[in-house]
Amino acid sequence: MASSESGKRVGILVVVVVIGLGISWACGQGGSQIGSISVFLLCAIAAFAINWLAFIPAYVKRTEHFYDLTGSLTYLTVMGLAVWLSGNLNTRAVIAASMVSIWALRLGSFLFRRVKKAGKDDRFDKIKQSFLRFLIAWTVQGLWVILTAACALVIITGGSDKPIGWIGFIGILLWLIGFGFEVIADRQKSAFKADPKNRGKFINVGLWSWSRHPNYFGEILLWTGMAVLASPILSGWQWAAMISPLFVYLLLTRVSGIPMLAAKGLKKWGDDPAYQKYLATTSLLIPMPPGT
Repeated sequence: MASSESGKRVGILVVVVVIGLGISWACGQGGSQIGSISVFLLCAIAAFAINWLAFIPAYVKRTEHFYDLTGSLTYLTVMGLAVWLSGNLNTRAVIAASMVSIWALRLGSFLFRRVKKAGKDDRFDKIKQSFLRFLIAWTVQGLWVILTAACALVIITGGSDKPIGWIGFIGILLWLIGFGFEVIADRQKSAFKADPKNRGKFINVGLWSWSRHPNYFGEILLWTGMAVLASPILSGWQWAAMISPLFVYLLLTRVSGIPMLAAKGLKKWGDDPAYQKYLATTSLLIPMPPGT
């Protein structure tokens, strides 16, 4: 039985790596290369390598404290590597690299402070005791970076130089709006939790009165904006990069985002009439006026 479970987990690891490298190979077609390997593919290899290296001390100490920080570092390293290896950058590439770097610095530092304050991340309680399960988590983080940043990486490494144009400006605007939603929502929630009067309560003020997950709405919107910014320069296999906003949407609405938080919320406040009303009158994701 144990060997069967181990075999399944090894299989998952292989699948995750194959997906990441396969998408990277496709997105790297027609772009900058070092020898016979695309810069995009080299960035993907670096993303996995960084997380595997970070996994070693994390597993030895059975800690997840540096998981999110490593994710942020992976984005920054991949962006830096793409910029360095791709040579002269056009305006679209400079904007894309800057936006991803700003986002990664902000989110990584926010999540790191949060887990340090909480003392632990409940998601890892059982996972970090198992070598393969914990390794899968770190490997998936590498895949997360590759797929999420795919459009930005194609912009930087694709070698296409076109004026930004009105489509590009729409993409930048969507990114700015999404980033603003994410930052404001996170700050409002942090301030709500920091107030002793709100201990044990659920947040239903500010953006959180318009959406149960305004931070996730912002996250999906900003990567959609990046995809819009990239769309005018994509060709051939590079269109595989459009998996980015779809991946983010599915991850947050079907896998580790909303479903996990919804289950925790029902467990904690499911019998509270006020919470039941909040669920019934507040939009799940897209911000809408309360009660609509």
